[in-house]
Amino acid sequence: MWQSPIAPGISWYQASAGERPDYPALDGSRQTDVAIIGGGFTGLQAAYHLAKAGVSVTLIDAARFGDGASGRNGGQIGTGQRAWPDEMEPEFGFERTKALFDMAERAKRHLLDFAAAHGIDMDYMPGYMSVAHKPGKDDEYRRTAEIMAGRYGYGSIRYMDRRETEERVGSKRFTCGVYDAGTGHIHPLKLVIGLARVAAAAGASLHEMTRATGLRQAGGKTLIDTPKGTITADRVLIAVNGYIEGLEPVTAAHVMPIRSFIGTTMPLDRFPRVLPGSEAIADSRFMVRYFRKSRDGRLIFGGREAYTAANPADISIHIRRQIAEIYPELADIEITHSWGGSVGITLPRKPFVREVMPGVTSIGGYSGHGVMLSNYCGKLYADDVTGNRTELDLYRDLKIPPFPGGPSLRAPLLFLALTWYALLDRL
Repeated sequence: MWQSPIAPGISWYQASAGERPDYPALDGSRQTDVAIIGGGFTGLQAAYHLAKAGVSVTLIDAARFGDGASGRNGGQIGTGQRAWPDEMEPEFGFERTKALFDMAERAKRHLLDFAAAHGIDMDYMPGYMSVAHKPGKDDEYRRTAEIMAGRYGYGSIRYMDRRETEERVGSKRFTCGVYDAGTGHIHPLKLVIGLARVAAAAGASLHEMTRATGLRQAGGKTLIDTPKGTITADRVLIAVNGYIEGLEPVTAAHVMPIRSFIGTTMPLDRFPRVLPGSEAIADSRFMVRYFRKSRDGRLIFGGREAYTAANPADISIHIRRQIAEIYPELADIEITHSWGGSVGITLPRKPFVREVMPGVTSIGGYSGHGVMLSNYCGKLYADDVTGNRTELDLYRDLKIPPFPGGPSLRAPLLFLALTWYALLDRL
């Protein structure tokens, strides 16, 4: 089984995705209209739509497609932006908040329609719940559901009291929540594999195991250095999200990686009370715990409180401990797979879209809400390149400040802040 060089642990997605074609490493130099760095949702969507429009496009990835966040995430689609509309409205006003909400709904529709149109079976399962991890949030959740249904015209969401929350979750751990019937969850690596297939069929030149070692400009072109050649392009899309490292400093200052860890249990045939409707769940912690049931009845659980730069020696120990807090009957459940990876976040938890050099656009920082937004942003980037001004301007116009501290202090300050928020979650 392939072990990613950029993320710890072999994921259950890798073990269950079926055939995963290889794409050859780039060998030699070439010229292209658009070069894309990053073979996840954003990059592959952009590659497909550009190639379909007749644009020559070359995409490279340092590992295999999906070895970053796109193929290793929790698979939850969600609704709207990272924050609820009533949380965003005081900052942005109703009209702009509504535009961002509607954009996210189009992103959701695009993802589901794209998979259906191209025969990509991504194990879509409907249903999503946001639940309160401590008392006192009833009014907040009730108000959110009412505002979403009334002011924002989203009728698929409703408030759940304690009794319904306990029944749907199969646990007494949460006090209330909202139920969203208008979204669901997927097997993300199956989507990545399908995206690569249709992008290659459309004519995109795709290359795995090809790291971008340098990015420079000369003669009105952008040059991407790789171990075995240089790509010369009119335009470049940086779509590496939390894996930017030292490639491009503006992105690195605005998009920070944090480690997230996931475990998958054996099928829960003996525990019918656990998530009987097989929905996806995210709780109200700042350091969110998220979990769902797979198509074959496994619990896929993500979240870990001790955020440091290092990976834990045994991810499953931490995951099992958190599962047992919600489902004591699963305290000794077998964790068949456990893995981790980097989530790209921004300071305000909103996507980062910016021209970081002439002709070079960077898109990322989805902050844990990227399954639908990243796919849509890839399409919108392609639409921009082919002459159609798009909703991507809504993200370009966002004020995304850099993380404080400079290159040497940025990561330590972030990890200290995340640990502080984890402590607040326990109060």
